[in-house]
Amino acid sequence: MNAPVAEFLLPNLEQPRRAKPPRARLVTDLALPVPVTIAHGDGIGPEIMKATLSILEAAGARIATEPIELGESVYRRGVSAGIDATAWSSLRRTGVLLKAPVTTPEGGGFKSLNVTLRKSLGLFASVRPCVSLHPFVPTRHPDMDVVVIRENGEDACGGIEHRQTRDVVQCLKVVSVPGTERIVRYAFDWARAHGRRKVTCMTRDATMKLTDGLWSDAFRRIGAEYPEIRQEHLQIDIGTALLADDPTRFDVIVTTNLYGDILSGVAARIAGSAGLAGSANIGAHGAMFEAIHGSVPAIAGKDVANPSGLIHAAVMMLIHIGQAEVAARVHNAWLATIEDGVHTPDVWNPRTSSQKVGTRAFATAVIARLGAAPGELPAARWSADDPPAAVPIPAWTPGTRRRRTRTETASTTGSWC
Repeated sequence: MNAPVAEFLLPNLEQPRRAKPPRARLVTDLALPVPVTIAHGDGIGPEIMKATLSILEAAGARIATEPIELGESVYRRGVSAGIDATAWSSLRRTGVLLKAPVTTPEGGGFKSLNVTLRKSLGLFASVRPCVSLHPFVPTRHPDMDVVVIRENGEDACGGIEHRQTRDVVQCLKVVSVPGTERIVRYAFDWARAHGRRKVTCMTRDATMKLTDGLWSDAFRRIGAEYPEIRQEHLQIDIGTALLADDPTRFDVIVTTNLYGDILSGVAARIAGSAGLAGSANIGAHGAMFEAIHGSVPAIAGKDVANPSGLIHAAVMMLIHIGQAEVAARVHNAWLATIEDGVHTPDVWNPRTSSQKVGTRAFATAVIARLGAAPGELPAARWSADDPPAAVPIPAWTPGTRRRRTRTETASTTGSWC
């Protein structure tokens, strides 16, 4: 890796009595371009990636791109994981991936590429900010500012499925103490580092006593170490309903892989559009940045896709590799474009928009506003002189594992692992 691990997401805070965060290979000369692996993806992916890279180049981002091929074309060559040895070599070399959405072919025999990447690179945390752009993008929740932090490698989204009989298939929901404690601590550290005042954990421990019970137990224990942060635990069904009804009651949400995937999609939509949201996937030895939406093949090649989600992912990537000033320049130009009413079809509204544009024209509009700042929306103010906004990657400390109760032992044939 050529930059501090997760500068945006992993600050260098002291952690007494816990293992030190993994070392990162630092950039020794900030003038040198940082190698970044680029995946153009499928469907609308190549269009929005081209638009995003044109903005980064115009903004002066110091990156050396290494394009790789992954996704549908690799699947069609008979590679069931959707990624080949050449792509893995680039990822091992750069440690940073900016990825457009990919398409997994229908039918059996194909592994989820996202699951493969997250597990292979150890990307345990997904961070998805969802912020209202009121009054320039219509929303019922003008003050919304929610960050969903999702565990990224376990749970029912871990991709462990099998057929038991001809008529029965099974998906395993695997939850571990180390994985759960690491993401819960990460969420509290992230909230503390970014001045957030509340962390909400959502589970379904009323029904899933062991798996989700492990989560709620870890949240209570670890939360006790952060007395300055308000804490609440909600069942996922009522929590999702409350998020849709009044997202302003939430600040940071931490939850399991499956619940977090659903919640972040809901949050992005009620903030204005799923096309606006980006995400960072963070691990000890690498990071992946992507839009939260899919490849949308129905509109591929029509120059109507909104590149904003990938632009936001690129902003987080720039902060991660130590180019916060360029990130602020890009983000503020994007905000100014939104304020000026230059909108793609997914957010275009006759009451708030002045010009409906396609993917290429939107990128051109952002480039034209580089150096500008929004007039009403809060401006991004990241700077290389700011104190680190990173959170150390928590290490699990053995000996904190919760013991099973007699009731739990009697009610399950599984093991507590």
